Amino acid sequence: MTQTRRTVLAAAAALAATPALGQPANPKVALTTPEGVVVLELYADKAPVTVANYLKYVDRKLYDGANFYRASRPPGATGPADYGLLQGGLQNDPKKVLPPIAHESTKKTGLSHVSGTISMGRHAPGSAQADWFICVGDQPYLDADAKQPGFAAFGRVVEGLDVVQKILGLPRDPNRGEGSMKGEMLVKPVRITTARRV
Repeated sequence: MTQTRRTVLAAAAALAATPALGQPANPKVALTTPEGVVVLELYADKAPVTVANYLKYVDRKLYDGANFYRASRPPGATGPADYGLLQGGLQNDPKKVLPPIAHESTKKTGLSHVSGTISMGRHAPGSAQADWFICVGDQPYLDADAKQPGFAAFGRVVEGLDVVQKILGLPRDPNRGEGSMKGEMLVKPVRITTARRV
C-alpha cells in the first residue's frame, strides 16, 4: 500500500469517527470511585444550560472529593439494586457550590428519566446547583407534565451502571436524612475521587 493511499484511508477513518459538521460530540465525564468508574455522556445538544453547569464543576475539579451519599430504593431491597435513585454531589458545601441555574424541563429537552439517566437534584425549579442523581430503572414520574415541572435530565450512564447499582445497594442509616430522604443516606458515603472529561 502506498504512503498516499495510507494517508487517504487514515483521513477517511478520522472523518468517519468525527461528528457531522455543526454537530459537536456530546462530552463524556468519568467519575472515579473506590467501587469503580462511572462514565456519563452529557446531552449538551438538548440540555445546554444544565450540561454547562455540570462541566464547570468538573473542569474546576470541584467534584473531586464529593460523594455518592443517598440511595433511594424500595423498602427491603438488598444487594445490587435494580431500581431506585443514587444521589451524589457536594451537599450544599458553601465553599464549592456555584449559583443556581435555570430549570431545563424535560418538556423542553425531550429527554425522559429512563434507566441510566443523570438529572439535577433541586428544591424548587431554578434552584439546582451541584447535586444530581442517577436513575436505576425507568422513572417517568420524574418527567415534567401538565401538573408538575419535573426534574432536569441532562445525560446518561454509558459505562458503569453496574457500579451505580452496587453503590445503590449499600447499607443505609435508618436515622439519617430529613423528610422524604429519612433512612436513605448511606452509612458510608462513596467518595468520588475524581471527575474528569474523557
